[in-house]
Amino acid sequence: MPLMTVRARSAALAAGLGPCLVLSWAACRPAPSTSSSSSAARERDATAARPGVPCGALDCMQYDSPREAFLQALSAAGDPLVLGLGEAHAPKGATVPSAARRFTGDLLPVLAGRASDLLLELMMPPDGCLNAVAEVRREQEPVISRQAEANPDEYVLMGERARQLGIVPDMLRPTCGDMDAIEHADASDVIDLSLTTIARLSCAQAARLADRDALSDADRGKIVVVYGGALHNDLSPTPETARWCYAPQLDAHVGGRFAALDLVVPEFIGLDATWARLPWWPHYDKTRLGRKATLFRTAPRSFVLVFPAAAPSP
Repeated sequence: MPLMTVRARSAALAAGLGPCLVLSWAACRPAPSTSSSSSAARERDATAARPGVPCGALDCMQYDSPREAFLQALSAAGDPLVLGLGEAHAPKGATVPSAARRFTGDLLPVLAGRASDLLLELMMPPDGCLNAVAEVRREQEPVISRQAEANPDEYVLMGERARQLGIVPDMLRPTCGDMDAIEHADASDVIDLSLTTIARLSCAQAARLADRDALSDADRGKIVVVYGGALHNDLSPTPETARWCYAPQLDAHVGGRFAALDLVVPEFIGLDATWARLPWWPHYDKTRLGRKATLFRTAPRSFVLVFPAAAPSP
């Protein structure tokens, strides 16, 4: 693997932009429905028309709530069939709610009635390859140890909440062959192969769901939502990260009806070179913009939503 690629991978993972590399067999458990699509639609329409306030470059706009910014991104994306959501994972020791938790509580209900599926970046291999899974978990420990312990649990809770809202949750489904390949890879290639496997599975499974929606009277035109690390949903990745991204191939599959949206908790934003290379990073000043939700458009159908900063403690 070229040295530049190794550096790009390591820096992105250290910044929390890579995947939540956790293997889980826990399916999202069904729960009784607590929200109807009609009430969700009324709630969605109530906030859809509120304008934002311009705040600078990259079409920067500020909103009173993350929900308003999220709705604006969906509208500006032009009725996407696939929405790739990327997050900077909560680091170990985080003291403010993660992007996953905020999405589950505030933004996911907006998708009730307009999204058919939620594909989560958790791998659920078959039961027949438990030994390989255990070894891969051990090899991924250096990455997992830098992330908050609650990250995988929050993904499962997100799936449960989606099911309550009428959105079908699922996880990535690697084969035992996929797990064996990662298990027997050279130590320096384990994370790289994990990342490429996640991108390949995300693309294949989301494409199948989008194709199924196109043939369904009930789900035609609805959104397939893919939720995971911000390393994977980039529509214009660098050469070093392209093989870890599912977005360009999936965008071609749905005829340009893919939208990418990164969810960022301001307290997790770093000062290192990895963050500084992000196009919106030089334009976000938490002191000036941190009180409201901030939405950047970094490219056509590519957005970044920075949540409001937590109120300072007394």
